[in-house]
Amino acid sequence: MEQKKFFIIIQDLRISGTSEGIVSRSFLAKLRISYPFAIIDVLYLKSHSSEDQLHLLPVNSIVVKIVNNKIPFFTKVINWVYWRIFHISLNEKFINSQYKKEIAKVPYQKYDHVFIRSAGLAYEVILGARNLPILNKAIVNFHDPFPIFWYPGNIKALTKLDFYRFVAMLSVVQDAKTCTSTSFLMSSDLTSLYGTKKFFLTLPHQFSNNVFDFSDDTQVLKKQKKVRISYHGAIMYGRNIEVLLNAYANLIENNPIYQQDTEFILRMKGDNIAHLKDKFSRYPNIQFLDLLNFTNSANEQRHETNINVILENGPLYSSTLVGKAPFLDYIDKRYFILAPAKSELRSLLIESQYIANYDNPTEIKQKLNDLIEQEMQNKSFSAPLKNFYSDKNFKILLDEILVENSK
Repeated sequence: MEQKKFFIIIQDLRISGTSEGIVSRSFLAKLRISYPFAIIDVLYLKSHSSEDQLHLLPVNSIVVKIVNNKIPFFTKVINWVYWRIFHISLNEKFINSQYKKEIAKVPYQKYDHVFIRSAGLAYEVILGARNLPILNKAIVNFHDPFPIFWYPGNIKALTKLDFYRFVAMLSVVQDAKTCTSTSFLMSSDLTSLYGTKKFFLTLPHQFSNNVFDFSDDTQVLKKQKKVRISYHGAIMYGRNIEVLLNAYANLIENNPIYQQDTEFILRMKGDNIAHLKDKFSRYPNIQFLDLLNFTNSANEQRHETNINVILENGPLYSSTLVGKAPFLDYIDKRYFILAPAKSELRSLLIESQYIANYDNPTEIKQKLNDLIEQEMQNKSFSAPLKNFYSDKNFKILLDEILVENSK
């Protein structure tokens, strides 16, 4: 049996604080499951020290490099004028060059496949590979659209700086052997956006239980009511929790049983949270609590929550696949998705009862009520996404990418 050799360049393997760290760790786990006898070597490029628990990752080797992203004072001074005239950031060029130095050292010729995984909003690793020969063999993965202007729910205007960022990324896309994204809608959008002869292929976010230590549950809030609804995550890019809270508040006002036996726990970061706390402060069933690290958050959602909430980007369109979807699918609990009329999860769902449109308060209230009733009666339920996140489906999608990359 031929032993495949994989080299993975990754920017985020943190165990908490970011969904990209969670899904990148899970990608390595799923890759090992798909190819149990493969050589998997990893170059982990990060900008600062972090808690990573790398010993849990099923790889043959991992080299960690902390990239110097401290911009020289002289560069900062020149850049203050330079980007306003030429619309190119010398600060960004400096940071990308630091990543380029490390990527240029990779002996990529020794491997059958090379993956370069993006992270954050600046895509330093991918842009750091620009004009390097490694791209001719690389599978470049976009976790989100780039630049940020094309991110669904973004409210920032397109700038000339964004345009030149786009031009820089276009050269990466043109040179890369294969390009992928994490959702089918985004792959279609990026294929059109970058106008290339190659199609972006799709490898969705994953979750694997095996690359995390879930022993810490010291901050988990035990359930106080029969049914708990919860949202753990960020409020950004058009994600709207207020419409759901309005629906829940109306339900408990008109149903004494819900007031007695249900609770809504929110652990959030982002905009408008002070407004929400003030608006719903008169409802003791609704609690706004501090964020947790991933281990405690996962344990709370898995063991203490009955209905977990997913907010897709909005309000009109969501092409991204939210990072928490594979985790919530894994823990096999009911979840309720709020989404625009056209979204990635909406196109994947087997059961429409688990999703409601942001623009339809009546639908949100009715479906939330139905889910609460099902929990009250301990009714069984079918997995909303069936086998989409199975190891088998991951390998099918992965192998399509590997075959394309081998041509």
